[in-house]
Amino acid sequence: MGSSRAARPVRAYIGSFTSAGGHGITTAAVDPGSGALTVLHVTDEVADPSFLALAPRADLLYAVSETAHGAAAALSLAAHPDRRAVLSAAVPVRGHAPTHLAVADGNLLTANYGSGSVTTIPLRRDGTLTGPGHVLRHEGSGPHPERQKEPHAHAVLPDPTGRWVLSVDLGTDSVRVCALDPAGSALNLHREVPLRPGSGPRHLAFHPRGDRAYVINELAPTVTACRWDAEAGELEPLGETAVLPDGDGAGSYPSEVVIAPDGRFAWAANRGHDSLAVLALDTSGDRARLVGQVPCGGHWPRHLTLDPSGRRLYAANERSGDVTWFDVDPATGLPRRAGSLAAPAASCVVFG
Repeated sequence: MGSSRAARPVRAYIGSFTSAGGHGITTAAVDPGSGALTVLHVTDEVADPSFLALAPRADLLYAVSETAHGAAAALSLAAHPDRRAVLSAAVPVRGHAPTHLAVADGNLLTANYGSGSVTTIPLRRDGTLTGPGHVLRHEGSGPHPERQKEPHAHAVLPDPTGRWVLSVDLGTDSVRVCALDPAGSALNLHREVPLRPGSGPRHLAFHPRGDRAYVINELAPTVTACRWDAEAGELEPLGETAVLPDGDGAGSYPSEVVIAPDGRFAWAANRGHDSLAVLALDTSGDRARLVGQVPCGGHWPRHLTLDPSGRRLYAANERSGDVTWFDVDPATGLPRRAGSLAAPAASCVVFG
């Protein structure tokens, strides 16, 4: 029997840099037929909420505050999903400039770019934040004379099994695999996986099968395919694929990689080049091949994501101040621009 309750409409939540004229967090309605976004509400209660994540039960929205002192906040969606309210004061992350966050095993994790660290904040039973938690500080450097003098944690996320936490560090050219201590919510380093020196890894996405992972490299416009062994907690780099044609890499800084629900394609956002690259993945997931690119619809695509249907891509174009959406050809993987929404200093889009 079908449910008597109507399905909750899909909403898009857009993060932005308030210090650059952004509105903070924007809630937008999503048209189920066209994918078009319509603004419903904005709030600037959190400073520079550059990255967002939904709680597993989807009644809370978490945001980083990418400021010098660094903080994280929880916003309620339960009573009024179109008008979020900050539940309490933002919690310090004891790290500088948090750029990314994720939920893992009852904890909120933040990757702190400025201080090169990852913070674990335990969550209460209702999903709200406790006080500042454990901090795992990265160590090391890389060959780039300006960008890699010290660690710069740029992303943190659990693996598909929830057993491991992976943190991607641009400054040290490596991915750290950690285990969460169930007793104290501390992150314990399991192993550090080196990537090519000078590549500047930024973000990571898993294949829907769960046994492959793809790292987008900011300083060398490439994606690194990796084999992932969840039983052993081992990440094995297999090879890199350029996300731009030969000779087009100068002045381009890839920001995000997204994997198709069926594992046939990957897409990468290229800032500077202002394009979306289309990569075809082989059946094993070991190899990627660049098959095309299209304009991102604006300037400086900081974030790229799929909608819940997996049929549309949304690019947050930070410097042109818009979110542009694309219909994806299921046969070729090529995105076709379908519309855009003005969103000053847009930095992230999540759906819920």
